[in-house]
Amino acid sequence: QISLLVGFISVNNSPWTDYSAYSYFQIVTMCDLVMILFFYIIYIFRIYRKLTCVSWPLAEFLHYLIGTILLLIASIVAASKSYNLTGLVAGATFGFLATILCVLSIWSSYKVSCITQSTSK
Repeated sequence: QISLLVGFISVNNSPWTDYSAYSYFQIVTMCDLVMILFFYIIYIFRIYRKLTCVSWPLAEFLHYLIGTILLLIASIVAASKSYNLTGLVAGATFGFLATILCVLSIWSSYKVSCITQSTSK
């Protein structure tokens, strides 16, 4: 998700108006980005076939659900503390964009894991 990285860079390169709000935003965006890359690696190298003790669709669904909620909170806080500084507004905007994309990822992972499995039986 490029929008997470752009939001992180926008906030990082701007003068901060509130340290705790923007450090929280940065932590949430980087943790979300790392977890998305983690799941990409799991699926690209097909590690999920070897680690069958984990329900990977459920783990991915929970990751996106928790990450989306935290990202929405961080974006709201970042937008409220931006005071019309362009870099901070851009970071919050990309945070909201990433939130929308994460909601779409939740929906697509639900459709792939639940709906296709129920129709294939």
